[in-house]
Amino acid sequence: MTPFNDPAVQAALEAFPEYTRSGVIALRELVFSTAGTLPNAQPLNEALRWGQPAYLAPKGSTIRLGGHKAASFALFVHCQSRLIGDFTTAFPGEDRLDGNRAILFDNPGQIDETRHGWLIALALTYHL
Repeated sequence: MTPFNDPAVQAALEAFPEYTRSGVIALRELVFSTAGTLPNAQPLNEALRWGQPAYLAPKGSTIRLGGHKAASFALFVHCQSRLIGDFTTAFPGEDRLDGNRAILFDNPGQIDETRHGWLIALALTYHL
């Protein structure tokens, strides 16, 4: 697992129920591995936003990871961006969504490195 630079983020992640934590950890690793392939996504900042782990690159849009009332965990993006719209155009009908703000997951096996990595890369370079 990628080490934590902020103990508050680690504590927030450890406070999630196990069914949420395992999915958030898997998404967190995908965020870091995707950011590692993008020179414009460095440095990647990990911090808490609304009590959830959040990721922001210098020219990106914030990604948040956490629990959701209708799923075990979710990948959240800024609801006023075009990120979910672009994602659903590229991958129609592939995921369960919460409007234009989140992709919903019930288990870590639903995470697709290619598809969800594409959305993460798009978010981390959104303002380029």
